[in-house]
Amino acid sequence: MTNLPDPIRPSPSVTVHFCSPERRYGPLESIEVRYAVDLPPGQVARAVERSIVWYTEGKGEEDIGVHLFERLTDRATAETGSFGGRLPASPLSYEGVIVKIRWCVRVRLFFDAGRDFVSEHVFDLGHVPAAAFPFRS
Repeated sequence: MTNLPDPIRPSPSVTVHFCSPERRYGPLESIEVRYAVDLPPGQVARAVERSIVWYTEGKGEEDIGVHLFERLTDRATAETGSFGGRLPASPLSYEGVIVKIRWCVRVRLFFDAGRDFVSEHVFDLGHVPAAAFPFRS
């Protein structure tokens, strides 16, 4: 008897629509997003977490801050919805050479088998120009 690998389970997909098509917001502005989850046949999400977070990338320790967090356990409403609120004054999005600060909308789905699926959708808070290496001639 040959041991065949388990078939690969298709992943869900999450579509997010921002109230600002450019995905750019000013400090203290309101953000509103709508999302829709497309689940493969036979999969049912038992819960969804939806959040707005910022995180750092780059050298050194990475930080994360949760600005908004909601958990829904009603299976009937887990696959579509909207949420949002007023964004803070800082930290602003930043594309530095050594460190980056990113903001994102995160939709996390939980399934009965103990597994989960995370979908992140980046947006900008503020209008800080990207850093560049100094020009040398």
